[in-house]
Amino acid sequence: MTRSSLRRSMRRIYCILALLLLVSLVAKGAEHIPGLAGTRLGVVLKDIYEYLKDMSLLIATGGVAYITNMYQRRQAFLDSLKAEWRDIIAAKTALLTFMHKDKADHEAYIAAYTRLSETIDNMRIVYRNVGETDGQIGLYPYAPLHDMRRVLQSLDPRDVGAATADRKLARDTMLRSFYALREHFLEELDLEEPDHPILAFGARRLQVDGASRGARDQQARQIAVYTKAAREGDAGEALLQGLHAREIEKRNGGMKSMVTPKV
Repeated sequence: MTRSSLRRSMRRIYCILALLLLVSLVAKGAEHIPGLAGTRLGVVLKDIYEYLKDMSLLIATGGVAYITNMYQRRQAFLDSLKAEWRDIIAAKTALLTFMHKDKADHEAYIAAYTRLSETIDNMRIVYRNVGETDGQIGLYPYAPLHDMRRVLQSLDPRDVGAATADRKLARDTMLRSFYALREHFLEELDLEEPDHPILAFGARRLQVDGASRGARDQQARQIAVYTKAAREGDAGEALLQGLHAREIEKRNGGMKSMVTPKV
């Protein structure tokens, strides 16, 4: 279920809910509305209100089940969409691998073509063709995939003319088609900006070595317990102690060399 289909379904649900609430409100207050109190229509409205009240649990259960089914279908669609996007990335990688080779590699070409062909056909489990009818095939929903296929076919090592093809131009054209596909294909995923992005180039870790006092105290207590329980002459214990001390010494020496300029 696409985003637009989900929104249409939710609008229908909201309209039905609003209509039921409006009818219930009018039916509930029919006895107090001039022109309805004591009339046959007022009696009918009162009966409708009683019916809606008796059926409220069933109506609510049906509505919840319908909404749950819609969101399950939506999640299944998104899972298929993500799987298809991973296939597209894998196909692009296979194409780039083949196009970056200096010499025409027949096996790499077959691998790239097979991967791209699978990706093109797997689109059928995500989207139907645009304008497809019972008598017409329609149009493939994402034409750049076929553009990538045509570029790849122009480098077919079995084709004599492909040996003189401009492989850099083919790579650039293939990537242009991929970027056009990415710009529109991912729109359905409702992606949002990250809450904590790293936008500066040359970013580095801002945390420094160390831990809270409570963690240090806990570590010291555990070291004391294990040291007391260690057996005399334990070669493994001695090895671990030595490696730990060497690691600390090396780390402190590296940090010192970073702070103190060499002369």
